[in-house]
Amino acid sequence: MGYTLIVDDSATERSIITGCLQEVGINVSVALSGEEALEKIQQKFPDLIVLDIVLPGRSGFEICRELKGSAQTSQIPIILCSTKSTEMDKFWGMKQGADAYIPKPIDQNELIRKVKELIA
Repeated sequence: MGYTLIVDDSATERSIITGCLQEVGINVSVALSGEEALEKIQQKFPDLIVLDIVLPGRSGFEICRELKGSAQTSQIPIILCSTKSTEMDKFWGMKQGADAYIPKPIDQNELIRKVKELIA
C-alpha cells in the first residue's frame, strides 16, 4: 500500500488534511518544506502529493515544476492547495504541471473526491 505526502508548513492545515485522508483509509506522511518533501520522495515515491504553495524556502510552484520535470517523478499526481485562489493562481498552478488545484480553507469532500480520482 502506498501513501500520500502532505507538504504544508501550517500545523493546522496539516492536521486537517491528514485527518481527512486517514478517515478514508489513506496512509499519510508529512513534510514541512519543499526540501524535506524532495528528500522523502527520493526514499519512497508517494502515490500522490498534496502540496501547499506558500512554503519556507522553495515555493510549491517550484517543487511541482521540478517533480513534473523529472522522468522519475513526473507520473506522481500533485494537488496544489493554497489560500492564493485567484484564477491566475490556478492557471499558474496548472501550468507548473499540477493535476488539481484546491483553494484553502480546504473543502474536505472536494479533497477526498480529487484524491480518490487521482489514485484510482
